[in-house]
This record gives sequence, C-alpha cells and structure tokens, in this order.
Amino acid sequence: MTAIPFDNSYVRLPDRFFSRRAPTPVAAPRLIRLNRALAANLGMDPDWLAGLAGVEMLAGNRVPEGADPIATVYAGHQFGNFVPQLGDGRAVLIGEVIDRDGQRRDIQLKGAGPTSFSRRGDGRAALGPVLREYLVSEAMAALGIPTTRALAAVATGDQVLRETRLPGAVLARVAASHIRVGTFQYFAARGDAEAVRALADHALALALALARHYPEASSAEHPYRALLDGVVARQADLVAAWLLVGFVHGVMNTDNMSVAGETIDYGPCAFLDDYDPRTSFSSIDAHGRYAYGQQPGIALWNLTRLAETLLPLLAEDEAAAVEAAEAALAGFSPRFEAAYRGGLAHKLGLSADLDGAVALADDLLARMAGDQADFTLTFRRLCDAAERPEADAGVRDLFVDPTVYDGWAVRWRELLAEGGRNPTATAAAMRAVNPAFIPRNHHVEAMIAAAVERADFGPFEELLAVLSRPYDDQPAHARYAEAPEGGGADYRTFCGT
Repeated sequence: MTAIPFDNSYVRLPDRFFSRRAPTPVAAPRLIRLNRALAANLGMDPDWLAGLAGVEMLAGNRVPEGADPIATVYAGHQFGNFVPQLGDGRAVLIGEVIDRDGQRRDIQLKGAGPTSFSRRGDGRAALGPVLREYLVSEAMAALGIPTTRALAAVATGDQVLRETRLPGAVLARVAASHIRVGTFQYFAARGDAEAVRALADHALALALALARHYPEASSAEHPYRALLDGVVARQADLVAAWLLVGFVHGVMNTDNMSVAGETIDYGPCAFLDDYDPRTSFSSIDAHGRYAYGQQPGIALWNLTRLAETLLPLLAEDEAAAVEAAEAALAGFSPRFEAAYRGGLAHKLGLSADLDGAVALADDLLARMAGDQADFTLTFRRLCDAAERPEADAGVRDLFVDPTVYDGWAVRWRELLAEGGRNPTATAAAMRAVNPAFIPRNHHVEAMIAAAVERADFGPFEELLAVLSRPYDDQPAHARYAEAPEGGGADYRTFCGT
C-alpha cells in the first residue's frame, strides 16, 4: 500500500479560513525517525513512508495524491497582548485521515517553508527544536497525557539562520485538530459572525456531519454551550495532568491552545527538576506569566477569551449569553481541582476522599519547595517508601534539611494505614502514576547537542526508547532518571523561531 487515505474536511470551510500553500521543497531529505506504530494506526504503510517517496512527502518535496495542503489563519493573545492575525507561519496542513480507531487526525508538516502568514520569517525549523518536539510529545503520550503526536522527523540538508547557522529539519505532526482558541478569535475580532458559527459547527459536527471533537454536543439542547462546556472540561483535565508530572508548557498564548484538548506547540517547554511553582524556563517569559504554578489560571483566562467569541451563539440576548458563558467558565475550577487534587492523592497512594489526604499533599509540596526537593524523584522514591520504611532514606536525601521529611512521613503512614491497602499493592499503584523517567532537561539538551554538533542520533534514539516506558524501572538506564547538579533552576529554553 502506498496511498494515504486522505479525507479532508477543513478545506471545505470558506476560503478565508486558510491559504492554499504547498510545502517548499528541501535540498536533501533524509529520514531521522519514523513512528511506525503511529503510521500504521493512521492507515499508512510504514515501509512506504520510510522509502524514497515517503520521505519526500514527509519533507515536503512531494505532495501525495489526495492531499490538499493549506496554512490556517488564526489570531491570538501573546503574553496578554492581542495580535489580530497570526496563522501557520512555518507549518502546512497537508490533509486529514481517519485512523483505525475511527478518529479524524490532521497531518501537518512543521518547518515546511514560508506561507502567507510567515510575517517575514523563513518558514523553516532547526533540527534541535524538531527533535525536542518529537521526543517530548511522544514522552507525553507515553505518560498518558493528551498531546499531538510525532509521525516523523526528517533532516532537510539545508541550513537555517537563527543566532547562528543550524541544520534544518521538518517535523510531521499529527493532531486531533489544529483549531485553536485563536482561530475563533481571528473571526470574532473581525465581526465575522458567520465564520465563527461555521467554525463552531465544524467542531460540533453539525454543518459538516463529521464526528470531530465534541460529537455528543451536537445533540444537546444548547449545542454551542455544550461545546464550550466540553472545551472547558478538557482543558481543566489537561492542565491538571501537566502539573502532576511537572510539565511547564512555556508559552500558553491563546494561539497555542487547541480546542481539542491536546497539548500542542512544544516550543520553550520543559519539566521541573527542583519543585518550585514559580519556575519559568522560557527565555521570553520575563515576568513568569506562564510559570508552572500559573498554568491553571492562564488556562481559564484563555478559555474566557474563547467564551467571548461564542457569545453570539450562546443566546440572542446579550445578558443571557454572558450568563451562559460565566456558568460554563465556572465549571473550570472545580473540574481542575478534582483532577489535580485527586491526582496528588493517588501519587501518595491515598484516596482523594480520605480525610486529610489533600492537606497532606499540599504540605509535602510546601516542604519540597522550601527545601529544593526534586519533584519527580520525590514522588517516585515515595513508592519504595510505601512498601519498605527503610527506603525513607532515599526520600530524605532529596531535601536540604532531611528532617523536614520526617514529621510529614509519620502522618503519611498514618493515612496509608487508614486506607487499609496492602503495602505492596499501594506501591504498585503509586508506580503507575509516578513516572521514573521524564524528559530531563539536561538529557534533552545533551541529545540535541549530539545531533546538531556531531550528527549523532544515538542519544536521541536511546532517550526516546527510555521515555516510551516512563513508569517502568529500567536499571540499565538509571542515569536518565537522575536530576541535574544544582537542581536545574538556571535552565532556559527558547522558541526556535
């Protein structure tokens, strides 16, 4: 099989939703990595994709039959400031497929050359950011967090100019959708009520009769309110999941929030080492707007911007529309708190409804922040401590003052005893939600350096394999679980554009 079973729907929206744009060919495409399992799930032949014709398609040198390449337009609040037109400046959506689970998936080439929305940019991607997004998005999928996926990474044979000349690459990215909060904002800001309705109908599967993001909402009494309720719920769950593994998105602009509830646009993202809710890795986030602990509030802020665009659809009367929007937005905090607090309790081997579990979790986080304890290692080593009290030593060592842990541990064990679960079963349940391996920032940087400076992709392949099993103990790869010296507080990330 060589054909890709395209079934494109977004291009059936009015022309003002996108600009038709074929990818710009590259000099010498070479496959770095193909996600063969994902390809098969998408109904594609992995062997064909890995061959000459497939690699040319993944690089943008060949437009396959059935594709209809476009760059989509959107707006967005960037660090709180509204930009009325953004759009895919270096990405081309080549088409959509229905995967083997019956789900519609976008296939997008990131770094595919300039588009109508490039704003003087070169439309290209450097190798380092492509490898970072491939690795982190696949790690997030393995952690069980909704995310875009990486289908392939292809070296282009060209160089891109950033602070210096860097090898270029293209990322083939798969998403449930590339519709963003900013997509709705683009049309709402222009007073284009017809386009806002068409976009909402597209997501609802009403006008196009396509089960896309929230098919259950299409039969609701008030479908647009149901759509907003659904987006609010998914974003609350998503951000809670981020916090529970220490993920910092880095640039939560409204144009980087997918209405499908997936993590999207891995730019200056990173993971916590030492726990500090004020942590902001992004070099362009000077005031910490998108810091780790700010993410729930920013998600709600972004959702409020979405609700504003939907007001004309929520009710004919303005006051009634505002009331409906406020009611939908009011669902965010309880949904987030239930997911986050419940998740914290489970990380400690406790039930969220056990009296004192939430307060105990909050107390642990406060002690970790005060004593520079590593987020991932603390929770993972607690798994051993739940089974064997002598393993407390490994947890204590993570605190500047080890005695800070001792009093907390006494109360923790009291609650574990109240839960009545066998220690071995408790430890197993904890290991299922507390990863041993995350994309440690220093290992990600070492992987990128090896690939960019020496064309050595061995570290990328090894790290990717380790992160595909984040909840398993892998003694042969124990070094990938280690924290960096100094706690990683000075680590900085960059957008790559």
